[in-house]
Amino acid sequence: MTDVTQHVTQHATTRRMLLRTGAAAGAAAALGAAGVFTADTSFAADTTFAAGTSSPAGTAGGKTGLPYPPAVVDTSHCTPEVAELLRGFFAAKSRHDVPRVMSYFSRANTIYIDANLGTALMSWQQVNDLFTAYFPKVPATALSYPVRIVGDMRSAAVEFVDTPPFFGAELRALSPIVFDGQGKITRWVDYWDGRSALTPATVIGSAYPTDFKDSEQNAHPAVVEAARALQAAFAAGDAAAAVGLMSADVVVEDLSAHTRVCGRLQAQRYYARALGRLPYGTGAAVLHAEGGRRGGGYEWSAAPGAAPLRRGHTCIELDDAGRVSRLTVIYDANQLSYPAYQSLVGLAAEAPLS
Repeated sequence: MTDVTQHVTQHATTRRMLLRTGAAAGAAAALGAAGVFTADTSFAADTTFAAGTSSPAGTAGGKTGLPYPPAVVDTSHCTPEVAELLRGFFAAKSRHDVPRVMSYFSRANTIYIDANLGTALMSWQQVNDLFTAYFPKVPATALSYPVRIVGDMRSAAVEFVDTPPFFGAELRALSPIVFDGQGKITRWVDYWDGRSALTPATVIGSAYPTDFKDSEQNAHPAVVEAARALQAAFAAGDAAAAVGLMSADVVVEDLSAHTRVCGRLQAQRYYARALGRLPYGTGAAVLHAEGGRRGGGYEWSAAPGAAPLRRGHTCIELDDAGRVSRLTVIYDANQLSYPAYQSLVGLAAEAPLS
């Protein structure tokens, strides 16, 4: 084992231990007993953004003052309001400012679930206890920042990065978020690939959550319709029907299988080869949709052949005609055998001409 791999293996369990302890205990006292509780630490106030911009109000010269890389966020398929909110959220998270982070969540109805680890925090207080215990312990270099936001103030999908100092490994997640009528987060589910992060596989068993509160949906009808039609085609193994819902220059990405396919013609050939073997292919079904008129995403139950994998998440961007212009999938490839994982990676290869 290389020094780098050993370091990641030793430290990547931090998030797993933290979330499982918090979910089981639901109280700061138990977190303290686990050795992760420290005294409260104060941080600078969060940045306030001018509506519809990527810069804080009152700043000039392109200086954002953000504690994460500026100008990295793709907001082409979200509203200015949700872009502003989530930039503020991640700025507060990167500053490890627990009160500010928790101000974005609904005190009356907050659910946070890590679908990879199978942990569920079912109240604002549980999430607050967890962050209060952990955030003061992480180094100042621990950043969390969005790279893409798709949706509106009903609900959205956010692709984001937790840098290695946060949990011992780089985590790249694609998460659905639901908001209430006051713009507060009520449901957040993290989907990330443990194999890509070089973290140990989660054992999927009886302790894995059975209730992800999928009924708490607040999405634009356009994205719900697109998600259901697309997944119906995938579940039926119908590549032609699936690409018929896509734009001519669609981009298809599988973050877990490290695959990127461009254009409807390539996509149809890919899906003709792949739908019978992809976790979101034949036999998978929509569980929950999120997003606005320009896109969002949907969570799905995995195809039977992908067991023990239970769930995954697909982000979709929509063009002006309502067709899918970009599709990005993520799931925990650690739940697949290594040969099965390798076969998914190889599905992007074109067949020989002769």
